[in-house]
Amino acid sequence: MDTLGDWRKSSYSGPGDGDACVEIANSPTHTAVRDSKDVTAGVLTFLPGPFTTFLKALKTQPMDTERPA
Repeated sequence: MDTLGDWRKSSYSGPGDGDACVEIANSPTHTAVRDSKDVTAGVLTFLPGPFTTFLKALKTQPMDTERPA
C-alpha cells in the first residue's frame, strides 16, 4: 500500500462527539479508516471507488439508529 497522508477527523466531531469518531487518511490508491479512541487497534483500507460509494450512501440514506437488544 502507498504511504498514507495525514489522519483527520470529520468536521462534525465537535466537543462531546469527538470520542466516538473515526479518522481517515488517503493515499493515491487507498483510503484508510481507524478508531480515533484507539489508533493502534488496527486500520481498515478501502479502494477509493467503493469508499466513495459508501460515503454517498451515508449522506443520502436514512440511518437506522435503533440498536438491537
